[in-house]
Amino acid sequence: MALSIVLIVICVIFSAFFSAAESALSSLNHIRLKSMAGEGNKRAKAAMWFEDHLSSMFTTILIGNTLANVIAATVSVFFWLEAAKLNWGATGAVSAAVMLVILLIFGEVSPKILAGKAPEKFVSIFAPLLRFFYYAFYPLNFLMKLLKALLDKLFKEKKETAITDDELMTIVDEAQTEGGLDEYEGRLIRSAIEFDDRTVVDILTPRVEVEAIEKGTPMEKVLSVYRETGYTRLPVYVDSIDNVVGVINEKDFLNLYLDGAGSFDPIITPVVCATPRMKISVLLRRLQKEKSHLAVVVDEFGGTMGVVTMEDIIEELVGEIWDEHDEVVENFAKVDEGRYFVQGEVTLADFFEYFGIKKDPSEFETVTLGGLIAQLAGKVPAVGEEVKFENLTLKVLSVEYYKVTQAEVTVSSTQEGAKSRSEEE
Repeated sequence: MALSIVLIVICVIFSAFFSAAESALSSLNHIRLKSMAGEGNKRAKAAMWFEDHLSSMFTTILIGNTLANVIAATVSVFFWLEAAKLNWGATGAVSAAVMLVILLIFGEVSPKILAGKAPEKFVSIFAPLLRFFYYAFYPLNFLMKLLKALLDKLFKEKKETAITDDELMTIVDEAQTEGGLDEYEGRLIRSAIEFDDRTVVDILTPRVEVEAIEKGTPMEKVLSVYRETGYTRLPVYVDSIDNVVGVINEKDFLNLYLDGAGSFDPIITPVVCATPRMKISVLLRRLQKEKSHLAVVVDEFGGTMGVVTMEDIIEELVGEIWDEHDEVVENFAKVDEGRYFVQGEVTLADFFEYFGIKKDPSEFETVTLGGLIAQLAGKVPAVGEEVKFENLTLKVLSVEYYKVTQAEVTVSSTQEGAKSRSEEE
């Protein structure tokens, strides 16, 4: 009897160990484990081995847990036969009931809960023992691999090995939640993931806001444009801004001006042209190749839609970059509960994200909030006009050059509550 009890206790301990190992390996934070290994934790370095052997380890754990439970149940039957002198039927019932409770509490639930609280620590501590069982059960593991290969052939399933952007976003969210990344790092990685989805039309400076000079303009006039705008590069056109022939740099111009030159023609450099639907990642590589910082965006008719600078593209990755000449303008300003002032040039992507609108900006014919209001109104809206969009009321506050420059956004109480909860999180 004493030997039976000892065997049962040993089997329950091994059952608990394998259950805890399964829970720990399933919830293992690989980012945190790599961080611990990078800090010189030798146990964490040893645990990194399991990243390349997860499938085999789960099979090993399944084999070990099954053996422990089966042996414990078998020994329990013989223990109760000897201890209680019951018949086989009664002994089986009593043994099954007792072992069910013992294995459920001490062999499954409790160890899984405890190991799930600190999976990296558990794997790091018990890495040598887990590897021992991996090699001890290797023959059985090998047979299971053959069985798996046979089942894979019988039941073929199309595998998708590529990781989607949504899956990457989920990984970043988990890493940020679990402390592997801070808020800024998470935002930077998300921007990098979404970077290739953005097109030139999403970030261009529209034609009406472009400062350009005509070829042959007097040097003094060009100097005054540089002084008034604070820009370092200006597009140069012939006859019309639809015919941009190059770009001049402020430093080159000032050197030429101080030398007493009467024309800036010698410093005109070729201009890079882009289409509205070109990916900004493609344009970035082209600007790097051409050693240029500015591109002119042309429409299907050859007309100038606007310009894109290297800074515009970089801002899509790191956020707004302000210099001493920029006028700092808040795109979103909360006036009071449920009411906001929003700049008309805000992109639909940023607008939808800020107000939690689950729509694809590419479905609309415009890329800015001002354009959306005009599209909903069906005309060039006047100051004071209102339009409805989702649970928002969009009121025009100012209009310049037939475009909405600022709007008041009023959020319904339901959506405002949801937005407040989102901001708190």
